[in-house]
Amino acid sequence: MEGLKEGFEYLVQLGEDKKPIIETPQGTFSTVSLSRVKEPKAEALAISTLTGFVDYIKSNIDAIDTKLLIHVVSPSVVKLYGPLNIDRDRETYLAAGADLPNNIRYERFLDTEAFNIMLQSSFTDQGDKEILLKYTGLIKEENVKDTGDDGISQSVTIKTGVASVGQALVPNPVSLAPYRTFPEIEQPLSKFIFRMKDGPTAALFEADGGAWRNQAILGIKEYLQEELKEIESIEIIA
Repeated sequence: MEGLKEGFEYLVQLGEDKKPIIETPQGTFSTVSLSRVKEPKAEALAISTLTGFVDYIKSNIDAIDTKLLIHVVSPSVVKLYGPLNIDRDRETYLAAGADLPNNIRYERFLDTEAFNIMLQSSFTDQGDKEILLKYTGLIKEENVKDTGDDGISQSVTIKTGVASVGQALVPNPVSLAPYRTFPEIEQPLSKFIFRMKDGPTAALFEADGGAWRNQAILGIKEYLQEELKEIESIEIIA
């Protein structure tokens, strides 16, 4: 303890001479608090389309002369990075975020008019969209009936003519392609559970375990690979 005390006294004495780094028998000490200054980084440019993403890279407007890395983060986010710098950090040059519709509601029962509007405005014309539009447009305001003992099948009363009605089975499951990724990519078609309740109301429940996300990410990667195939200094990961 006596030697340690003498060492600190020696340290304080030397600190008075304004030496920032001091060597003592007890080790190396600093007389000031130091913080490492990191290299400056550019602020990422934000865009909303893959077309703009490709145009930025091809134009090389910022005169970037280094190896680039494209990371497909998700079905709606893609980023452009530079190499690791001296701080072992990457500079982000560009970030693309898809501008997606905000009126899609899953696991929520909507009245048939709101459900119809959602289908027409936020789903592509693929799969069973036309069938669902027909059901929500023709259904009468009567009770939705469960059929069978499997808890899956349903039937509704629909208009079959000017003055006639009939019973029809509700389609289930259905294949639909909501707008969930960039418009340059074909929207993934996936399975949904379609259910109805009295009112009448209707709802969609996702039933593909999120497989559409992998499909969309791979679609983005393939699109970028094709559009940027002439540029060798780019690596794309997804």
